[in-house]
Amino acid sequence: MMGGYVEGIIAILCINLMFAYGVYLTAASGQLNLGGAGFQAIGAYVAGVCSNSLGFPIFFSVLGGVLGAGLIGFLISFPVLRTRGVYMVLATFAFALVVSGVILNTDFLGGATGMVVTAYTPVEVLILATLLTILLVFWLMASRIGLVMRAVHDDDVVSEIMGVNVRGVQVFAFTLGGALAGLSGALYAHHYSFIEAQYFSALLSIFVLLFVLIGGTQTAWGPLFGASFFTLVPEVLRLGDTEWRYVIFGILIVLMMIFRPEGIITRTLVHRVIMVFNRSGGH
Repeated sequence: MMGGYVEGIIAILCINLMFAYGVYLTAASGQLNLGGAGFQAIGAYVAGVCSNSLGFPIFFSVLGGVLGAGLIGFLISFPVLRTRGVYMVLATFAFALVVSGVILNTDFLGGATGMVVTAYTPVEVLILATLLTILLVFWLMASRIGLVMRAVHDDDVVSEIMGVNVRGVQVFAFTLGGALAGLSGALYAHHYSFIEAQYFSALLSIFVLLFVLIGGTQTAWGPLFGASFFTLVPEVLRLGDTEWRYVIFGILIVLMMIFRPEGIITRTLVHRVIMVFNRSGGH
């Protein structure tokens, strides 16, 4: 049996990992998504409504949250993907603000007071969902679709010249990314049994994008490292009970950005590690 503290850390780590992989998919196809909190909120509130008002079992409530966030991701991908660079960042950021504003002004969703979600999901379900999410993304990035996504990320113009449907790839990544963010939100709602619009803030979108960018967008290992680092290191520093923990954590982030601007986990690093293991195995 896990202690309450350890269980709480594992739960938030699982949610952060699923969330990070949702944002990673858009980044892996060359798009920066600063609206992750909006998709997570949609997943959480759709799951809450399905559970509370419609009486769905937890599985179908979570599935509703995933499909709802994925559908919204598909619909807004067309106007959002017409923008590029900083304008796309602003467009996705505005989307998250719109979602938050709609929730705050909708009494049916609890408004500013939040919504209680009666059905409870244990941490073991979060662990299973996280493992399946990680396996899905690793399989996807190792497939032909992943190869095309990396090509679009590296140079969308050349990819289009070579016959790649760049817009189709980006819409797919945006839709699936929204669905995974919705999954994290739906499971958050069912595990913590309470959701409020203030939690799904712009700061949350910024944090999860940092998970991905600092971890690295070149391989599926990046979000795994980034989300784990941002979730676990602050807890380790907090256990040290030092007044300098925020300074130490900030310095670590700055150093990583200076020395590894492309992200901690890169394709080159992964290839080197594989070569080392192959050589050691051969001996």
